[in-house]
Amino acid sequence: MTDLGAFSYLTDLVVGGNKVAVSIDDRIVIADTTGEVEGTVTGLSGAHGLAMTPNGTRLYAALTGSGEVAEIDTSTLEVTRRIDLTAYGCPSSLALTGERLWVGYGGCGGTSGALRLDLSVTTPEPAPFEVPLKSGPYLAAAGNTLVVGEGGGSPADLFVYDVSGAAPVFRGEIDGHTYVHGRLNDVAVTPDGSHVISAFMLPDAFEMWDAMTLARVHSYEKGPEAEGYPATVAVSPDGAYVAGGRNQFSVGEMALYNTASGAEIYAASPPEGEIVDGSAVFSGRDVFSLLKTDSDHLHLWRLQDVNLPASTLTLAVGPGATAQQPLTLAGRLAFDDGTVPGAQPLTVTRTLPDGTSTELPSVTTAADGTFTVTDTPPIGGKYTYTVLWKGDESHRWSRASLTTAVRYATTLTLTGPTSAVAGTRLVFSGQVQVAGATAPRSGWLTVRRTRSGDDGETVQWPVGIDTRASYRFADIPNAGEYTYTAHWAGDDRIGPAQASHVVTVLEPTE
Repeated sequence: MTDLGAFSYLTDLVVGGNKVAVSIDDRIVIADTTGEVEGTVTGLSGAHGLAMTPNGTRLYAALTGSGEVAEIDTSTLEVTRRIDLTAYGCPSSLALTGERLWVGYGGCGGTSGALRLDLSVTTPEPAPFEVPLKSGPYLAAAGNTLVVGEGGGSPADLFVYDVSGAAPVFRGEIDGHTYVHGRLNDVAVTPDGSHVISAFMLPDAFEMWDAMTLARVHSYEKGPEAEGYPATVAVSPDGAYVAGGRNQFSVGEMALYNTASGAEIYAASPPEGEIVDGSAVFSGRDVFSLLKTDSDHLHLWRLQDVNLPASTLTLAVGPGATAQQPLTLAGRLAFDDGTVPGAQPLTVTRTLPDGTSTELPSVTTAADGTFTVTDTPPIGGKYTYTVLWKGDESHRWSRASLTTAVRYATTLTLTGPTSAVAGTRLVFSGQVQVAGATAPRSGWLTVRRTRSGDDGETVQWPVGIDTRASYRFADIPNAGEYTYTAHWAGDDRIGPAQASHVVTVLEPTE
């Protein structure tokens, strides 16, 4: 997650080479493909739709405020030229194929349409072409296919064009009335241009269309745990995977599908917030998207190695962790494809009760993936241990965390008479002692009295702890041998303890 600042409804996300670009009103934020911000392009009026060359050197931005398309050098973050489109009004959506930039305009009170710009010339001239749009468009292009989709309303249509020649040739329409399509949130084209994938709010599925016949060939249905409407869709650079994001009531999910089979092979929920419509994009094995949080901040969200086989980390700890004494955690790294992990380095982080985190010495798995972590917790309280495997070229990273209560070591003392006569009142006392912390000054112990012999009678009752961390109790037992046991159950801060004392009670002599 990278915080990009205040949320904007005019926003887009593109990736090229080792660059990531996000438009936010009057500026564009440039980051690298780890999500680290490198700089910002300012002085842009209503920056909205973006397109970037595959090598990431040139970025194009649709400026709805000034009615222009800006070309930006991503190394210097300077605007190298501005292309005037004020005659067409509100350029909002861009798609790039080679040196041709496709521009969708409209949605701000005037007419809507699309045009072509030849970027190979110094001063590109707009070349509009006919699109029967009712509202501002979404554009997507790859190979020889361009799709122009209606960005609002219901029903909403998709218009498909062949762009292999000098001018786009209309192939046909995917009719929103026929397929009950309501509100287009995103559209993508497979890298070879053979298929179109749509993300309409209605119906509740990502749909694949044959780009030549315009027939629907597949639906990527949501899994049983997924919720919400389709918000964004993207296709991997090799065409093998489809990433689809959903939203419902500020809760989202990004799922990865096998393009051909439609099988869901990965899913993740945002750490917070919801996925911004139309904001998914692949970067190699990663997927980037934008999130809007409750604080109205825009975040760049990176999902790493989504198309690799999964790995799984498990982590467990035994009960009774004690402060200032060694604690051992055990776990295992396993690969979902059944291969053996071998020796793999793991990063271990410990979070103290006050929220501060420390990276512990790394550990290495055994050949079968098992590992142990040994730590000596310095204080009592709730601890969180997190183990991370960063993944490799063949498997996706994984993480495991657990929270455990670490308590201070506690001891009880218990003193009293060792012998007595039946009918005599016996008085016992003891102390609660805690190593490294203040002993409790209130609370309750449980005292059990057990008589030796065949019947083994047991009686128990509560005893209070006073302000000196001590306790007292009295008893008048009959004849017999008795074991008195004081038991402290412990709490979130200090551990349990018990102490016993044996008394022999005789019958009175005449």
